[in-house]
Amino acid sequence: MRAPGTTGLTAIGAAYRASCLAELDALKPGNVHAFADGHRMATVDFVTSAEVSAPHLARTGARVGARVRAAMAATLAAVGQNTNLGILLLCAPLARAAETGMPLRDALAAVFDDLDGRDAEEVYAAIRQANPGGLGKAPRHDVTDLEAPPSLREAMAEAAPRDAIARAYVTGFADLFDLGLPALAAARARGLSEPWTTTAVFLAYLGHVPDSHVARKHGLARAEALRDEAAALLDLDLAVPPVDALMAKDRAWKAAGLNPGTSADFTVATVFLDRLLA
Repeated sequence: MRAPGTTGLTAIGAAYRASCLAELDALKPGNVHAFADGHRMATVDFVTSAEVSAPHLARTGARVGARVRAAMAATLAAVGQNTNLGILLLCAPLARAAETGMPLRDALAAVFDDLDGRDAEEVYAAIRQANPGGLGKAPRHDVTDLEAPPSLREAMAEAAPRDAIARAYVTGFADLFDLGLPALAAARARGLSEPWTTTAVFLAYLGHVPDSHVARKHGLARAEALRDEAAALLDLDLAVPPVDALMAKDRAWKAAGLNPGTSADFTVATVFLDRLLA
């Protein structure tokens, strides 16, 4: 996917936007991608979302919560629906950490330690704006509460047992470093190039971690079953692109209303992290 350039975009913003577009180029069964739209969403909506959210996501000096809220507002104004909340929640801490000049994993730990009530208020406002499906009602720190919790990380810890993105805030983005980046490196070592390296990352997440978006909408048992189906795809040889096999799964999962959106969010964040480390 290609989008027109954005004047004045920082290097971090350009890396974020490029990562969003690279993820759209990859065939990701069940999700929206360049090979097929789906779930009443078109690929062009995600291209536009990447374009309009990039300046806010990468605004120098902004706190994590402010980045997420402003980028979410810009997205909703441009495309009228939530296309990137999970992406923003994962990429905002990475963008803030990348500004410090410190080793990125150390900087990321410092960003998480610095999260406070202001970040919680902004992120809660962004989530209410986005209104993602299947959230349900949490016993503590529910996003509909009038008062946000005193710390965003505390709120994420409360949600961690049921949501992979919340859990990432607690683990210091361990899945990105321990699953996503190794999957990307292994794909490159096999001689794969884009977009198939990105497909490999997506399948690694989907085949190892029950997708939170699927679990929220269809239950954990269905998310576990989808993980089992995806694990079988890990044996495919992406060097001889298995388009027919992956598109067959794409059609079947979309017909069943299964959208592994959290796996796609982690894929964008992994590609973004890789660009920041380069």
